[in-house]
Amino acid sequence: MNIPAAQAQAQTIPASPMRALRFQKAFLILLAARMVTRFGDSIDSIAYSWMVYQLTGSKMLMGSLFALNFVPGILFSLFAGVLVDRLPKKQLLFFTYAMRGTIVALTAFLLWKGWLQTWHLFLFTFLNSTLECFSSPAETSLVPRLLPKPLLLSGNSLSTSVSRISELAGLAVAGGIISWIGLSGAILVDSITFYLSALLLLLLRIPNGEPLDETDADQGKATTTPDRDFWKELKHGLSFVRSQTLILYTLLTGAVLNLCLTPMNVMNVVYVEEVLHSGPITLSTLGISLMSAIILSSLGLSAWGSKFRKSSLVVIGCMLLGTGQALYYVPTLLTWQPLVVAGFAAFISGFAIPFINTPLSTYIMEVTPHAMLGRVSSLSSMIAFLFIPIGSLTVGAVGSFIPVQTLYLAAGLMMFAPALFLMTRKNFMKI
Repeated sequence: MNIPAAQAQAQTIPASPMRALRFQKAFLILLAARMVTRFGDSIDSIAYSWMVYQLTGSKMLMGSLFALNFVPGILFSLFAGVLVDRLPKKQLLFFTYAMRGTIVALTAFLLWKGWLQTWHLFLFTFLNSTLECFSSPAETSLVPRLLPKPLLLSGNSLSTSVSRISELAGLAVAGGIISWIGLSGAILVDSITFYLSALLLLLLRIPNGEPLDETDADQGKATTTPDRDFWKELKHGLSFVRSQTLILYTLLTGAVLNLCLTPMNVMNVVYVEEVLHSGPITLSTLGISLMSAIILSSLGLSAWGSKFRKSSLVVIGCMLLGTGQALYYVPTLLTWQPLVVAGFAAFISGFAIPFINTPLSTYIMEVTPHAMLGRVSSLSSMIAFLFIPIGSLTVGAVGSFIPVQTLYLAAGLMMFAPALFLMTRKNFMKI
């Protein structure tokens, strides 16, 4: 009797999931590609934020740019998900990485020449986000194809950990890179990391013979039929999500939390300047605190997360995240070491994030047929992003009249609502 390769792997998994992951070569290559891009993105996050603030000087425009970042996800995610399920994932990721690297390189060149205008920022943001509509579900679809099911939670946790370690390294060197080669040079470094990640993907070999359940097998047949109907595939994906109440709960939870994180995402530069009266080094320091906590939390989940219910982790994460965001208000009340308090708030927020993201994404991977993961992942992104543009524009406008620390406090208190709602859902609390 022949046993499929992935099933055989699942039957020979060592007692320690972390040790087992060392033998998953294809997954480790994908992980390395992620690490390289995250390193560049963290440098870019500092350089790009200050570049936008210098070019526009407007909180409203900062909010508008952040809002635009999520518009393609809302407009195109569902259609991108169907295409991702049809297309070869490796080749698709290679193309999107290479194209994003080119767009970022063009941004760096225009900034270096002094030709960069505000409309360029809007155009490049839209194009980059559109490409991410394809790369993100493609990455999600690859993970359960590269790992046996018992290793998904540990694999996702490890992915979060090493990605954040890369981001932490990027944040640590961002200030020095900006001082050494300027904002345009720092953005160019991000471009190079996209190209390096694309080259790493050339080494990726996707194993054959993964086990499929009946639904997955049916979907696989549907996707190989020459006359398959695009709209029927899209409708089938939507019908699947509608039939999974617990998936809907996870998607709505992500949407609310992303909305509540808008003040921090949009106004972080403003908070550092107006509340902490500091500059890029402090912004980088807060980022390091956030990333360090994410790494510690993710490593803990990798080792011990399987001992707890996913629902309990999510509820605890929502409460911790709300507490962390609310703590950003405290530096306005104290004269003693406001940076230390803000750093602690960032640490608590970062520690909470893997408690929410990792269990939710793992649950979706576990219950969704492989052939539908592109569509379900894209729908997840679309719902998660749905309210962010409105929230970003609102925060950008309201931030001109309301102190930024008050926005943080209000957002933190709102984050307790999803936790309280999920605790009343008995079916959810069983997962």
